[in-house]
Amino acid sequence: MKLGVIGGLGPMATAYFMELITKMTKASIDQDHIEMIIYSKPQIPDRTSFILGQSDENPLIPINDVANKLVSIGADVIAIPCITAHCFHDKLCENVSAKILNAVDETADELKKMGVSKAGIMATSGTMKCGLFQGALNKVGIEPIAPNDEIQAMVMDIIYNDIKAGNKPSKENFDTIRDYFMEQGAQAVILGCTELSLLKWNGLNLDGFVDAMSVLAKASIRACGYEVKEGY
Repeated sequence: MKLGVIGGLGPMATAYFMELITKMTKASIDQDHIEMIIYSKPQIPDRTSFILGQSDENPLIPINDVANKLVSIGADVIAIPCITAHCFHDKLCENVSAKILNAVDETADELKKMGVSKAGIMATSGTMKCGLFQGALNKVGIEPIAPNDEIQAMVMDIIYNDIKAGNKPSKENFDTIRDYFMEQGAQAVILGCTELSLLKWNGLNLDGFVDAMSVLAKASIRACGYEVKEGY
């Protein structure tokens, strides 16, 4: 089966998602890898700005357009390496014939398998407002821990002013965020924004963090009928 990727949300996260798929697929030669169709469209309006009412530009319209273009050229399964875009997941499923993976539900299921009963959430303010992770975690019996306003501002600063802007993430902010969740009793913290997945590249201690994009990569591999490499 062919994997379609709605990319560019943001561009570096899409590049890393392709790297994850390639690294995680059990393959010994080129031909063992998944056929991927990546449509990178960074011009799609900012999801969080629309959700928070700061913009009238609805990102669902171009996201839906990209999804259907992917289907028209053969995509059987679609992955969206942008967690905030999952706020539109149900509406997309109504208008797109291919299976659209849900990274949020997959992450909640993964945490349940790990035996986690209390999880912190690092995500955009748009994702937090939609209650995506809160709902998914509650559904599987895990208590969600949301950031307070000060911590959420730090999370957004890392996402937008550091990673999206191509700057080195603030270790001071990251440590403060991690300490907050640990003090609240979190057994794990979700990296619930695909930009946050890129924290791995910056030498930060991510013990106890669960990356939603890595979870999505594994789900994509399995949904296309391939095996995940041992160790992942």
